[in-house]
Amino acid sequence: QVQLVESGGGLVQAGGSLRLSCAASGSTSSINVMGWYRQASGKQRELVARISSGGSILYADSILYADSVKGRFTISRDNAKNTVYLQMNSLKPEDTAVYYCHARTRWSSDYWGQGTQVTVSS
Repeated sequence: QVQLVESGGGLVQAGGSLRLSCAASGSTSSINVMGWYRQASGKQRELVARISSGGSILYADSILYADSVKGRFTISRDNAKNTVYLQMNSLKPEDTAVYYCHARTRWSSDYWGQGTQVTVSS
């Protein structure tokens, strides 16, 4: 089992920045993908960014971003803290959504955080 706890959401003006954090606990050694999804009101949940473990020091992590956030958002992780971050810059009103942390284990089990609200005012 994996537990995910998000923090860092809030209200910000357009053009501003926020950093989301997601701390994982439990069977963290089984996680090979962590990422962020978001769901705006009335819309489907969508991938924002994810980082996949390379599996060893020989292989770099693989990072994927949604086209809508490329160049503005940066995903990173601190393995020692079992935490993944999402730095969001140049925020736009259309970034307003509930942001969910996601983790997938090597056995393809999916885990979700409780979600954190991000609201960008124009």
